[in-house]
Amino acid sequence: MPALNSEILYMFFDSSNMHRWNDHLCPVELTELDKQAHKAAIAWMLAKYEESEGNGIDWRRLIENTMFSFIQRSVLTDLKPQVYYRMVSEKREQVNSFVISQFDSMVPSCDPGFRDRLITYLESNKDSREDAVIRAAHYLATRWEFNLIYDSNRSIYGIDDTRREIDEQIYQHVDLRGVREIMGKTSNAFDFIDIIGQLRFQQRWARTPRIPRTTVLGHSLMVSNTMYLHDLDTGADDNQVYNDYYTGLFHDLPEVLTKDVITPIKVNVDGLAELLEEYEHDMVESTIMPMLLPEWHDEFRFMVFDPFTDVVHPQYGTRSGSDLKACDLLAAYMEAYISGCYGISSRTLEDGAADIRSKLMVKGKGIGAKGLIEGLERMRL
Repeated sequence: MPALNSEILYMFFDSSNMHRWNDHLCPVELTELDKQAHKAAIAWMLAKYEESEGNGIDWRRLIENTMFSFIQRSVLTDLKPQVYYRMVSEKREQVNSFVISQFDSMVPSCDPGFRDRLITYLESNKDSREDAVIRAAHYLATRWEFNLIYDSNRSIYGIDDTRREIDEQIYQHVDLRGVREIMGKTSNAFDFIDIIGQLRFQQRWARTPRIPRTTVLGHSLMVSNTMYLHDLDTGADDNQVYNDYYTGLFHDLPEVLTKDVITPIKVNVDGLAELLEEYEHDMVESTIMPMLLPEWHDEFRFMVFDPFTDVVHPQYGTRSGSDLKACDLLAAYMEAYISGCYGISSRTLEDGAADIRSKLMVKGKGIGAKGLIEGLERMRL
């Protein structure tokens, strides 16, 4: 059974229906999908700092354990953090059994190796460097959310206790250079995670009613997770796994600087696509690159610029840009199609879903898009 299947994709997508801080007043919607995407991006930065300090990072383990923690949170996400951690520490075996039972129910056709590694992750002490990075990224993403809602919730009982608890968890990870950099008062590192977070404000398909109203950042995680599962099925090497996953995660980052321009405008206004690409490159160089250590710049350019181009780079290795494009189209198809299944559609969504579906039948052969779409369409959503 393949690791990439329609059931696991829907499980990830469904987390966009899970609202965070729903017992607080939120100025914007904060969803679990977006939180996990933000966490994955922060984990990349923390891990890069560890590499710069001379500490080795198993990137495949980091990616997969981030995905496993996402699965765990998807099952238990409505719990308050204090309750969650008490349950995990005091009822670990029962909680793990529940997570696996729910996963088996949602993803009955799972790759056995992937499932076995999920169980190993749940039962582990999570004491690796990669797990420390993931935990720190989780709390940093939570703190970013908390700072966003704090002013609207100053009068709520216990709000300052919540702030203190989050900060205490973060400062337990100050042995990581990236945590120290991000928490610094004049840190460019914080600016990077902040600008990534702004992609949580940008709605996909913004001109039409749609549920759930997914964001650019959540969409990016769907692309990267889809690509990772495809790479598992094809046996991609570690360098390609890294390139494909993080290119998928960061491929829409320039949109935080330009906002999204819909495809019909790009293709029908002569020269606009080239102009936008040139402008995006200039803005990334002037705005985002100063937030990163200089030794990361070339690799980051490799991931962000021309993400849908197949490349075999002499230093960084292989990237399957054509399959990433198929994953991007598949994520867009799910956004349009699933809204219709939920009872909210429009001519824009219907035409968009039909157009993307036809493209995937041609461009998505590499990822088995036809089977994924048919599997999704057989599901009762």
